[in-house]
Amino acid sequence: MKKYDMITDHPGKALFFFALPMILGNLFQQFYNTVDSIIVGQFVGEEALAAVGASYSLTTVFIMIAIGGGIGASVITSQYLGAKYYRKMKTSVYTALISFLMLSMILSIIGLFFNRTILTALNTPENIMPDAVLYLKIYFLGLPFLFMYNILSSVFNALGNSRTPLYLLIFSSLLNIVMDLVMVKEFHMGVAGVAIATVFAQGVSAVISFCLLMKTLKHYKEGERKEEKQQIYDFSMLGNMIKVALPSMLQQSIVSIGMLLVQSVVNGFGSSVLAGYTSGMRIESICIVPMIATGNAVSTFTAQNLGAGQPERVKKGYHAGVGIVAGFALFICVVLTAFHSNIIHAFLESGSDQAAFETGNAYLSFIAFFFVFIGLKAITDGVLRGAGDVVVFTLANLINLGIRVAFSFGMAGVIGVQAVWIAVPIGWAVNYMISLVRYLSGKWTKKKLIQEAE
Repeated sequence: MKKYDMITDHPGKALFFFALPMILGNLFQQFYNTVDSIIVGQFVGEEALAAVGASYSLTTVFIMIAIGGGIGASVITSQYLGAKYYRKMKTSVYTALISFLMLSMILSIIGLFFNRTILTALNTPENIMPDAVLYLKIYFLGLPFLFMYNILSSVFNALGNSRTPLYLLIFSSLLNIVMDLVMVKEFHMGVAGVAIATVFAQGVSAVISFCLLMKTLKHYKEGERKEEKQQIYDFSMLGNMIKVALPSMLQQSIVSIGMLLVQSVVNGFGSSVLAGYTSGMRIESICIVPMIATGNAVSTFTAQNLGAGQPERVKKGYHAGVGIVAGFALFICVVLTAFHSNIIHAFLESGSDQAAFETGNAYLSFIAFFFVFIGLKAITDGVLRGAGDVVVFTLANLINLGIRVAFSFGMAGVIGVQAVWIAVPIGWAVNYMISLVRYLSGKWTKKKLIQEAE
């Protein structure tokens, strides 16, 4: 596959072929998460699937925090790369890696101490609590590996290399699936086996990814004097990263935070409904991958081109992004409408409660028609994030979250558990409209995050 330059090649082609490996990579990541659920549901049982599902909303929040943090840091890296300030680009990479390693260790410790408290607050059914607690404990032990792997992937993307993360995700996915089958089918380790397999696969990939990144950075030279030392950490860069990273974390994790906050609503309907919801939620997570990945590609495209002083190319890339996400949305709608029942049956053993099947089918048959909204939201947010224009973008995502939570809690008692997924496209659409108004204002073109090289 030809490598397209984000700054000089045709905007539509450059964006699509940069986004494609990101989409495939994220699909593989969601794929092995889905395989976890299928293996647990088929070989351990409905309650084990519900236990993983009870933990899934929380674990996905942490994944999206890591991805959002990486994207926030990568905006700075991309802008320095576009301006050809390679020394500062390297400093931004090192600053990001050190900062997020420390953050992941802090979150890991907090999670280990409070996992049961969190699950209790989410109204997790007692019959699945022991397995849910066990899964979370193992997950939090491996959280630093998960964080570093996702941060490293974002750095590669910032450098215009979206293929290396794809290859590593394929490797990680296959390793995870093999270990899942061995630990669940052969060693009968149940939920614990699934958690261990995931942590091990991500740990190996993180180490390989770090080694490859250090090798890659050696190729960037700015003609600096030999007596000058490379700066390892820069607090001013960290401040700019935080400025973009915090709203990026929110934007990336908005779906997951919404899932987490409404988890108690779903849990209140019992473990069978939770199992069906978990199945539908896994599929939704897969379906939003091309939308989120295209938005992330737009963010990198925007950052590099603004760094190179080419805001008009950003607008052309945005228009190309609209076509890309519309095409994906149409494809997803057709597939889910035709095969939602078959998909749900793949997650649940034949003896599962009918409520589980009905919940999963109702979820997918409704949400199938609305993925275009999250696609449009993602690429519009991507432009604002890539420019470092974060205030309106942050507000839009908070409103999105508020709508989802308020509608779910307010209407679940009236129309049932379906209130949880009816709220989703409403939040997406409002988020998109707010961000679109800001994009059309053109004020994002005047933002600047990087300092000129000394």
